[in-house]
Amino acid sequence: MMNNRFSVQFHFKKPKQSKRAAALPIYMRISAAGERAEYSTRRQWDPARWDNVNGRAAGTREDVRMLNAYLSTLQTRVYEVYLQLMADKEPITAEALKEGLHGKKKDVRTLVPIFQHHNEQLALLVGKEFAPGTQERYETALAHTVSFIQWKYKRDDIAIDALNFEFVSEFEFWLKSERGCCHNTSVKYISNLKKIINICLKNGWLTRDPFLGYKMNKREVVREILTQEDIDTLAAKNFATARLNIVRDLFLFSCYTGLAYADIKKLKRSEVATGIDGEKWIFTSRKKTDTPSRIPLLPQALHVVERYEHDPFCSHKDVLLPVPSNQKMNAYLKEISDLCGITKKMTSHTARHTFATTVTLSNGVPIETVGKMLGHRNLKTTQHYAKILDGKVSNDMLALRGKLDMQSRKQNIPHADSNNNQTPQP
Repeated sequence: MMNNRFSVQFHFKKPKQSKRAAALPIYMRISAAGERAEYSTRRQWDPARWDNVNGRAAGTREDVRMLNAYLSTLQTRVYEVYLQLMADKEPITAEALKEGLHGKKKDVRTLVPIFQHHNEQLALLVGKEFAPGTQERYETALAHTVSFIQWKYKRDDIAIDALNFEFVSEFEFWLKSERGCCHNTSVKYISNLKKIINICLKNGWLTRDPFLGYKMNKREVVREILTQEDIDTLAAKNFATARLNIVRDLFLFSCYTGLAYADIKKLKRSEVATGIDGEKWIFTSRKKTDTPSRIPLLPQALHVVERYEHDPFCSHKDVLLPVPSNQKMNAYLKEISDLCGITKKMTSHTARHTFATTVTLSNGVPIETVGKMLGHRNLKTTQHYAKILDGKVSNDMLALRGKLDMQSRKQNIPHADSNNNQTPQP
């Protein structure tokens, strides 16, 4: 076991000249780990007025009290350096204690500059590896982190080695109570912070993980989806204004392709081409993840494309469809749902969820195929979008019952109700 004991003594250092001086310089001797280090107190004193037993000036005069108070302050500072070295798990040596008095210590890394540097690098990769929304989320996470530090610690930054489980759990509480974030949104911002902490850990700047033992589980959200009846109602409705008809068409296009608003907005005519089966396909990449997405165009989606084949706006901008701003799109969808008597909230995301559930999975399309068309990198993401409807479960079980019944008949296995009337054979 390492010996962390140390001692501090004050003594005089005699000059090299043999001539006796009225006052000699006082030095502090620090002893630790079998070593010694000398530290000048920058004070002189008459040895005749010195108490060798206590290592202090002798007497009660004012100059004695002032010197002794100063020496005691120096000794206290050594103890403070000792406690800091212990907290940092640094070796307790005489030289380390002396350097601590001189203010020579390792640079203290703080959270905010590391977070800012990460965001600056991320910003340079927007459009290459990251979407603009990712940068915006990290900038918001940084702003929330700074506000939390100011709220809890009354300062603008914090040393990374001061981060602990309490910091993380209090940050979650603050996001929910002070910022009014829902649980899943809070988890997103905390996961952004966790990435910064992981950078510190991988660089060796942190020796312990403040997130150790902290659970970050998102809560399942019930997503709105339209039924096939809802979709048919939308398709059959003829609106009085062109803007509503256009937005309705865009919504239906998303329902039958699974493309998000941002992907439809950037979709070019050249991205519709003949696929492996001789039919029209969409060959694009998701704006959010830059993941390739290949989608066969169903007849309902192809009708929408053909409707705007000669649209002046589309021809001028070289885009497939005339997409308005996202704000207008969602506002018009609210108006459309009211006119159609659809009580579910209709947004651009609703159409994407409807494609995953009502249009594809409920009609027997495998979830792996659905995930590929949605541009997902893993199946877990698709499972968040796609919830099997009760009707699909019922149809699958009916098919299973039919198969089991057929097998029973082939093997002449009697039904359970007929067994009750049978007499056991000897």
